[in-house]
Amino acid sequence: MFIWCSILFGLGILAFLDSIFNMGDIFRQVNSVFFMLISLALLIRTTTKMKTKSKENYEHRVYNLEQQVKILKEGREKLQEY
Repeated sequence: MFIWCSILFGLGILAFLDSIFNMGDIFRQVNSVFFMLISLALLIRTTTKMKTKSKENYEHRVYNLEQQVKILKEGREKLQEY
């Protein structure tokens, strides 16, 4: 994520310098396409990370519940032995 943001920031700096020194000759045609594609990539990356995070949270909850069930079964077995 940091790499994408730094690329977008670098392109912004280059576009700014181009507008000052070359009157926007270099970035005029390509600038909007680069910014659009990189922002789209950031959006996709962010949404996939959010989905992955929620999946990891569900896996962690399932693991905790399995541990609790294991502890309860062991407790029940100990009570049956007495």
